[in-house]
Amino acid sequence: MTKDVIALTESMPDALSILAGLLAGGPDLRVETAGEGAVVQLCDAEGRPLVSIEVPLLLQIPGEAARLLGSGAELSGDGPVWWVEARAAAGVPQAEQLAGAFAARLTMLLGGRVWPPDAPGTAGAARPVDVSGITAVPAPAAAQPAVDMLTDKAAVVLQDRPVIPMTSWLTEALRATVESDRSLQIVTPPHCRLSLPTRTLLESTSSRWVVQDERCGYYDGLTGAVLRWQDDAFSPARDENGRTPVADAFTQGPPVGERQLIVSFRTLHRPTANLVLGGALEAAWQMLTGGPPVSWGTSEPAGLTWSRRQLTELAYERAPRPTWTVAVGTPQRPAIATLRVIRTPEGVEEDISLTVGYGPGEKPALEPLPALADELVARHGLQTMMCQLREARRDLSAPPRFEHPPLPYAFVLGPAEVREAGRDIASMTPLKEHPVQLGPSARPGFYYRLGDGDTAESWIALEQLMRHLRGAPPA
Repeated sequence: MTKDVIALTESMPDALSILAGLLAGGPDLRVETAGEGAVVQLCDAEGRPLVSIEVPLLLQIPGEAARLLGSGAELSGDGPVWWVEARAAAGVPQAEQLAGAFAARLTMLLGGRVWPPDAPGTAGAARPVDVSGITAVPAPAAAQPAVDMLTDKAAVVLQDRPVIPMTSWLTEALRATVESDRSLQIVTPPHCRLSLPTRTLLESTSSRWVVQDERCGYYDGLTGAVLRWQDDAFSPARDENGRTPVADAFTQGPPVGERQLIVSFRTLHRPTANLVLGGALEAAWQMLTGGPPVSWGTSEPAGLTWSRRQLTELAYERAPRPTWTVAVGTPQRPAIATLRVIRTPEGVEEDISLTVGYGPGEKPALEPLPALADELVARHGLQTMMCQLREARRDLSAPPRFEHPPLPYAFVLGPAEVREAGRDIASMTPLKEHPVQLGPSARPGFYYRLGDGDTAESWIALEQLMRHLRGAPPA
């Protein structure tokens, strides 16, 4: 299934080195560009793409390649790495050899290594691949290199990586499918996992993770529902009683002792000329991990050194369109955040979700949460914040198995929401613990502890709190 080949190079790939890599296909192929120059395509004689190569991406922070490809992907030394991704057309075996030969030639010229190391075509990279007589299959999805099959209902993407990242390929494919009322369906073998940003975006749209299984055929990696290809898309199978069975492979237990702390919050700022975004995320990261974010980007891998100024410039360039970004931490303390900047009539809104991973014996950073809430209320325009705990992998990737849903631990109201609910109502609740007042007394916020994050009773406490704040009578 693997058709994606990645060259991790020590030196920057320039136009001449890219061209030299493309010559692995010999003189019978054509070189064209797509996506306003962001993608270079090696095409057959009819102009149909065999291999699509994305613009090189600089990874300035060590560890980002290993997070997505495994420890063997790291180059020696602590210098920057260039990530050059080539994707072969589906259904053309020679295309896979072309992609591998391109990556191998690039690393021969610039130093580095190819992932996967056994990709077809890498062994004979010094010789052009025999492409005589081969053609790519014409497809309406030619403008979307990530899409392997397109129907009226679904865009199907085949992937086989240790972790499926939300690459720029997938970001563009997801955008196109949402705009065309299709479902993005990512098909993987059972050993694959999703990165946290990929999981988050799939769950927020009508997309599906389709996992191959030798017993049931296919199942949904996020819900366990057994799937069948029917009516031009993967959809839940039905038994004789009309119910959808759950795949046995999905019911395997989660890792013992590994947990995640999820802090999701919204901030609102006045759109002033000196506004610099990212301060709330940086403050949360500092308090929960001991340092700022390490890298960020508009897709994965996140190759840019963390910079609030650059984040702000990007958001202003894209306004009034929303800007979605991902930020990543160090391997020593896994942390990933997604940040969405939205221009609204009220101002500039930041919608942030920060997740931190903990292994057996490591305690989640719960003690700093009230101080973090106070900081966000006093200095960063906090509207609301939800803190949750869940049993899940320390590395923050999602396996195609059942994981317990997160349990609420604490909830925070910002000053504007307190004013809307009424200060007396916000300060006197039916919860066991009194709320903690935050920020200036003239415009306070409140921090509500909901439980220990270990039992479902915290959901009851959250429901009671929400009913109280809305002025609804007790259930």
